[in-house]
Amino acid sequence: RMFDAALAALKPIQRMPAMGSPRLGQLCEIPGLRSWRVAGFPMQWLYFETEDHLDVVRLLGDRQDIAAIMNAGD
Repeated sequence: RMFDAALAALKPIQRMPAMGSPRLGQLCEIPGLRSWRVAGFPMQWLYFETEDHLDVVRLLGDRQDIAAIMNAGD
């Protein structure tokens, strides 16, 4: 069920990538990073919008320290 919901959550942002929230990218100072929640589960997709496709970074749970994970390469 979770796997199906996670895949289904990608469909809207594949059609309209700008729908995702830029907030996390702004907080982590990662330009262009967007997030999109998975309905019914405490997780979200992190991705970049490119000219012709989505560049999916990760699927992370809300209990994880997302900011620390995304800034780990600093």
